[in-house]
Amino acid sequence: MLPAMGEAYSRLSAREVEETVARLARRIRERFPQASLGDVCQDLLVLSRTCAATASALARPIYWVRVIAAFSIVLILVATGFALHHFRVPEEGPTVGEFIQVFEAGLNSIVLIAAAMFFLGSAETRLKRAQALAALYQLRSIAHIVDMHQLVKDPYMLAAGPRTESSPSRALTAFELQRYLDYSAEMLSLVGKIAALYSERLKDPMVLDAVNDVEDLTESLSHKIGQKLMVLRLERE
Repeated sequence: MLPAMGEAYSRLSAREVEETVARLARRIRERFPQASLGDVCQDLLVLSRTCAATASALARPIYWVRVIAAFSIVLILVATGFALHHFRVPEEGPTVGEFIQVFEAGLNSIVLIAAAMFFLGSAETRLKRAQALAALYQLRSIAHIVDMHQLVKDPYMLAAGPRTESSPSRALTAFELQRYLDYSAEMLSLVGKIAALYSERLKDPMVLDAVNDVEDLTESLSHKIGQKLMVLRLERE
């Protein structure tokens, strides 16, 4: 029998993720005090705190939504029961046309009542889903921002050659360029980890798909950085 895993190792810790982002922000500031990449990481730190609080809140039930939904469902059932109680069939019996009309009206009412009850019953899930998807959209945006910052940080920029007025800055040394790319890759990885906080606390298929999309995006962008680092290491050898 396998021993039970401790809480610290069985799930992603929002506090540890936040501390890792804060440490990365300090490293970037110390290495590149003038680089705007540090500002991006600082924004990611703020977002990690917000996401941790939001993900934790989404794991808890929203009681006021449940109370309103339950009250509304009961009200619908009472109104339906009241209408059925006062429904009277003519003594001579309905004609075929009247029966069809009543049957269609009753069937439509049943469908509408079922749809309304489903809508009310899923209100809490839809509210949580909207909050989670909004936060995940922010994470996608910051991943693209990180990618934009490292876009012109290419190993070939170290080679001497004629420059134009619009050429990117070549102020970084090979070591500094490697660290810059490393920091960018770490930041993208942390974006994926922050997104994963939602998949742990909200088991909604749409949220899980959105989390997977963010993780696929950050993995793809990190792969591009990994190729640059490989070329850079080969050139330094």
